[in-house]
Amino acid sequence: MEYGNSIAEQREQFGNRSMNQVDFINGKTRLFGIVGDPIEQVRSPEMVSWEFQQRHHNAVLIPIHITQNDFNDVIPDIMRIHNLDGLIFTIPFKVKAIKFAKTLGPQASLVQAINAIKRQSNGDWRGEIFDGVGCVEAFKRRGIALTDKRIQLIGLGGAGSAICVAVAHERPSLMRLFDLNERSTEQMTKLVKQISPKTTVEVGIPRCDDLDILMNASPVGMLSDARLPLAAKTFDKNLVVFDAIVMPENTPLLLLAQNCGCVIVRGREMMLGQISRLVDYFLSP
Repeated sequence: MEYGNSIAEQREQFGNRSMNQVDFINGKTRLFGIVGDPIEQVRSPEMVSWEFQQRHHNAVLIPIHITQNDFNDVIPDIMRIHNLDGLIFTIPFKVKAIKFAKTLGPQASLVQAINAIKRQSNGDWRGEIFDGVGCVEAFKRRGIALTDKRIQLIGLGGAGSAICVAVAHERPSLMRLFDLNERSTEQMTKLVKQISPKTTVEVGIPRCDDLDILMNASPVGMLSDARLPLAAKTFDKNLVVFDAIVMPENTPLLLLAQNCGCVIVRGREMMLGQISRLVDYFLSP
């Protein structure tokens, strides 16, 4: 179609289809964004936008790629956009983003990281994190109990810390933790012991020989990364394997687990588990 064509000519070219190509976005649409580096792996723009539409709320979530070098400078300017009501943060910004929240919800206060920030009616920004809630919900939807289970958790960044706290509230018998950041590991060890005193907490190189559930909350295996987050060539078929990564849906870890006959829980399931809670949060006063 040529730009010089008249409206009548365009209508004739497209038949009787309305010239209004979409009905889910207009000048009154409220904006939300998801910020990450990289960003192409995220699935929440379509999932959260769909949830907004299902609730008849005029809003969309858009992906925003900001580099780590630009993050501190760009975010304050983005937060000045008048029709922007909230942001979601993904890798690697969940810890760094906390500085932009004036107040924190209960999970974020424990974890000291956020994956969502919303503009309140008084103009202040409040942060919270939902990764842990989403992870536990994903297991519940699959009918997989976490109570009294032996669990290995790899990765204690923003998402991993939230998952760690949420899983600890389920009272597993053992939590073995691993992260390259020793400070994060120490903090999460203390938190798990506070939340679930009867849970045995171990720290060390990941292994899966004596586990019920293996959880990866590190970025190892994301996009085109072919690595595994632990040294393993095979798994016992009774092991349940979870990967928080959403893209690819079948990470190298999950593919190995599938080939070994294990039950797997995908990162997309965790995302689905927190969508409703995220939208509740964004739309609450």
